[in-house]
Amino acid sequence: MVSPNIRFLVLLFLPMFYVSFGQQEPQYTHYNFNTMTVNAGYTGSRGHLTILSLYRSQWAGIEGAPSTITFGIESPIGLFDGLGLSIIHDELGPSQETYMDGNYAHNLILNRNGDRLSLGLKAGIKFMSLDWSKGRYREPEAAFNENINSRVLPTIGAGLFYYTNRYYFGVSTPNILTGKHYDAIAESEASDLVHLYLIGGYVFDLTPDLKFKPSFFVKNVVGGTVSIDASINFLTYETLNLGVNYRLEDSLSALIGFQINTKINMGYAYDYSINQLNNYNSGTHEIFFRYQLISKDKKLKSPRFF
Repeated sequence: MVSPNIRFLVLLFLPMFYVSFGQQEPQYTHYNFNTMTVNAGYTGSRGHLTILSLYRSQWAGIEGAPSTITFGIESPIGLFDGLGLSIIHDELGPSQETYMDGNYAHNLILNRNGDRLSLGLKAGIKFMSLDWSKGRYREPEAAFNENINSRVLPTIGAGLFYYTNRYYFGVSTPNILTGKHYDAIAESEASDLVHLYLIGGYVFDLTPDLKFKPSFFVKNVVGGTVSIDASINFLTYETLNLGVNYRLEDSLSALIGFQINTKINMGYAYDYSINQLNNYNSGTHEIFFRYQLISKDKKLKSPRFF
């Protein structure tokens, strides 16, 4: 059993682990199922109105550890456009940040096979609150910092998303504006840094009833750190998804998902820390639920694996 003194030290140095991996933005293990949040160019690409909710509880058992709630709704508009809304609520220690973004994507059809390049834009606002009465601090004076109540900051992002029936690749940034965020190391406000995202994957048909998808997600904080996710997923009988994810120098994850029918998909991921925090937390839990409203004139032959 970990002593109270050790737990206190972990709580004090937790922010250093959090920031060392560039986590100014919310983090996801199910990035393959939450792609509009990662890249605005994905908006509407599934061809049906899609609703997704996701909850992530990071480093369970550590007071003040990150937690994230995500809601997204998106739909194609006509043959070449997509519209979507994403709402994200992220908490870390004394900070709470809520993002509300509208997403728009326009598709260019590149060839007779129907391969598409989607140009996406996102714009919205971020509400930031800091309550310094919560938590413990390395510097006791931090508890006397001035609280912030729902400060409103603008956000603008963009993304390119290229996809075919078999593979996809995207590059994006969630926000090009340098607003403010909670700096957990300095225990104060700090300016945002621009994030660049790369995402990609390929779907192989190993047998008529088994699909294999390797994928990656790279997050680069300009002037800062790089985080790399590499995943492999298997889909059997268009129903059961099993996979693993490795996040460089951070975690190893197991994923399971169920395609209950053509409309409903849900899944769970468990992250096991492989850094020094693995002695002080019981892992990270992430669940998602996705619903597609499939119209009669756009019947779905089989679930798409991205």
